[in-house]
Amino acid sequence: MNGILTASVCAVSGGLQRVIDIASSKYAIFVYIAILAVLLICIILACMRGDKKPPRIIATGNLSLNGTAQPVATGKGIAKEEDEEEDRSRFYMLCEIDANRNRYQKTEYDEGITLQGICEAFRNYACSKLKLYYSIEDIRRFIAGMSVSKILILQGMSGTGKTSLAYAFGEFLDNKSTVVPVQPMWKERTDLVGYYNEFTKRFNETTLLQKMYEANYSKDIYVTILDELNIARVEYYFAEFLSLLELPNPERRYLDVVTDEWENDPVQLKGGRIKLPNNMWFIGTANNDDSTFAISDKVYDRAMVMNLDEKSEPFVAPKTASVHITAERFMRLAEEAQEEYTITNRNMRRLEKLDEYMIRTFHITFGNRIMKQIKAYIPVYVACGGEELSALDDILTKKVLRKLETQNPVYIRSMVDGFCEYLDELFGRDTMKLCKAYVQRLKMNA
Repeated sequence: MNGILTASVCAVSGGLQRVIDIASSKYAIFVYIAILAVLLICIILACMRGDKKPPRIIATGNLSLNGTAQPVATGKGIAKEEDEEEDRSRFYMLCEIDANRNRYQKTEYDEGITLQGICEAFRNYACSKLKLYYSIEDIRRFIAGMSVSKILILQGMSGTGKTSLAYAFGEFLDNKSTVVPVQPMWKERTDLVGYYNEFTKRFNETTLLQKMYEANYSKDIYVTILDELNIARVEYYFAEFLSLLELPNPERRYLDVVTDEWENDPVQLKGGRIKLPNNMWFIGTANNDDSTFAISDKVYDRAMVMNLDEKSEPFVAPKTASVHITAERFMRLAEEAQEEYTITNRNMRRLEKLDEYMIRTFHITFGNRIMKQIKAYIPVYVACGGEELSALDDILTKKVLRKLETQNPVYIRSMVDGFCEYLDELFGRDTMKLCKAYVQRLKMNA
């Protein structure tokens, strides 16, 4: 038995030795090389085949027996879609406005209306069509404010009709106002006009951007409402608008939208910039409470301010139609009023004396910008049907006396009575009621 096992082991060992000898022979090396070459060629062919995109299955018009479309394999669909992707602009909505530009180029306007006619018609329209009630004095202040600045701030307690007034004016002009609800986290221009999305390769176009683009094709008056504008810091997200609107030449007011220029960008987007339309007004509503930010002097000085602290009493008005007027006509009416109803020399002398008193007593002055606004505001208010002293009383309250809020409250309280006596001496008793009421409120709150 042991001999048999020994013989078997020897046989197996000998077989293995022969296999090893063959595997290590020079013929085996050639076989290995050939096998490796075949494997390498197979790998290369597989990689080349993987680089080719498989044909995309798209549905054609052929129908099967059950009515469903029969897919047909074709590679042409991919190339077509890629071409369409390249041709499509990153500004879809602005290109749509380009395609329909004739829709915004109207020709029929009410050119014969006056500023006083605008005020009376607007007040009656708001009452008869919208059930909104405003005093004629508030309407005059609103229209006169629009003639001075492209930025208006309507401030006061909630529920006094601030947003409704700006909205109603758009309805009255037969060109709906654009309402932009300001968000608390807004900090920069892109929050208003949008931004380019690197993932989608499209620009997120805001409603304001579309309206600005549309306004550049139109002669109409456009109203943009920045609702609750001081829920975020105005001087942050609206900074570029403030700077551009300071430029005296409207043709130089261009707002950056993107940093580059594409061949298929919209027609009116020049070098990635859009022209800030001269026929657009920005009307901000501001609530004065603890949930909002204080509006800085930079904003107040450039804007016209209107206080709406009380609701007006309801009244009955005749049915009144909307008025269609161009922005150019409105501004020309304002220029004509400033030439015809220039501030009287007597009131100019009074202003100079009041300025000297304010410098001497409170260390504040009117400044060139405020004087320019006063000279522009009062004539338009008079052309709207108001009185010169009433206009002067109103704008001094909003533009000059507002600066007293930054003074020492104890000192202000001690000087209020003397200031009211000086106003009576300078302008006469039973005048400047708004100014006196304003400083009396400062005295009570001090």
